[in-house]
Amino acid sequence: MASSMDHEPQGEHQAKKATASGWIGSALEYYDFFIYAQAAALIFPQLFFPSGDPKTAIVASLATYGVGYVARPIGAFVLGHWGDTHGRKTVLLICMFLMGASTMAVGLLPTYHQIGMAAPALLVVLRLVQGFAVAGEISGASSMILEHAPFGRRGYYASFTLQGVQAGQILAAAVFLPLAYFMPEDSFNSWGWRIPFLMSAGVLFAGYIIRREVKETPAFAKEAGETQVPKSPIKEAFKYSSKDMFRVVCMALMNVIPVVATIFGAAYAVQASYGIGFHKSVYLWIPVAGNILAVLVIPYVGDLSDRIGRRLPVMVGAIGSGLLSFGYLYAISIHNVPLAIVMSLLMWGVVYQGYNAIFPSFYPELFPTRSRVSAMAIAQNVGTLITALLPALFALVAPPGSNNIPLTVGSITLAVTVIAALAAYSARETYRIHLNDLGEPDAVPIDNLDYERLRAQTMAEEKLAKASA
Repeated sequence: MASSMDHEPQGEHQAKKATASGWIGSALEYYDFFIYAQAAALIFPQLFFPSGDPKTAIVASLATYGVGYVARPIGAFVLGHWGDTHGRKTVLLICMFLMGASTMAVGLLPTYHQIGMAAPALLVVLRLVQGFAVAGEISGASSMILEHAPFGRRGYYASFTLQGVQAGQILAAAVFLPLAYFMPEDSFNSWGWRIPFLMSAGVLFAGYIIRREVKETPAFAKEAGETQVPKSPIKEAFKYSSKDMFRVVCMALMNVIPVVATIFGAAYAVQASYGIGFHKSVYLWIPVAGNILAVLVIPYVGDLSDRIGRRLPVMVGAIGSGLLSFGYLYAISIHNVPLAIVMSLLMWGVVYQGYNAIFPSFYPELFPTRSRVSAMAIAQNVGTLITALLPALFALVAPPGSNNIPLTVGSITLAVTVIAALAAYSARETYRIHLNDLGEPDAVPIDNLDYERLRAQTMAEEKLAKASA
């Protein structure tokens, strides 16, 4: 029987420091990304597009949200290559600086009424930069944490990447909440909406301080030291891992759930043309409540995946959240705020986390170290690009004044989540495969009893280290 030491990369493992860096970095970057999402649904239709046709303005504003995802595959190719050839740490710093600068620039943009069509054009350009930058964040952070984490605990530690993402969404909405509630609407629409974007200056500084402290992963350092870094990790990814990349594309379609909850759901609930009439400050509590619960649930689901595997929780989370989308949209349609909050808590805060908490470990575990960041970044961002086009599609097939909006949008959502569940079912299980063997077609999981023994040993060492700290 091969031991953990034989099949795990040697060197200094900074599991907790890497996890903290991934958590905080992802929270800060996705704060930037999601304040745009909130603004695109709530106020950009009135600020950056002609006001004569409300339906066109809503569709166009939601389309600018999707434009950010168009840039993601491009960013994935560039940043994924950089992460596999120059290291996980450097690519994460690049992502952070690009995101911070582009987000601050959105807060300085003049509106349509000031410069006409140049305003939405500039908005699109900055959104492209945002999408390019964020493309390397999750794959880089997940790979860094995974490669620093001890065997038997990869799911637990990697899940904090997505806990950080959820925290960033909470922060994004929480910044808008007091502004939308306390500021007069004219002042909020005039200049108050700019405040969250300009606050990215602090995001940029804090993120740099945190991420510069983490060392490169032992797995990457070993390859770099042995001159095994591939010249073209992207070529290797497509040559040796194309089937798993396709599986990740399909599983990444699960991004449809946050799209329904925060983008289309916001427009459906708040925009006057839909006739629902939720106040902006009231609606913003719905994704906040769901995300707060998600932050609590994610580590437990990540730990669960270290005990029972990655595939089953992903499949249950996919189909379950797809079914719950009907109830969430129905609650909005009948003007029932308490029910909408409850459905959000179930759909997004609990069931969706069966997928969301696990993919940061499951995706990179499907690929070898040499091409891990590239393969995950490209596949994941292609999948999210597809789902990012859905808000505009939803607005087209279920525009203001149409009937059966919850049934129409819910049916599309469920169909997408079923595809993701089938992709997870077809993938091989990875949680009992050693890090050095991940991505290898002939990799053999270790015996379940040996796995439990090694995992228990790791957890005992963690408790001992915590007690002596």
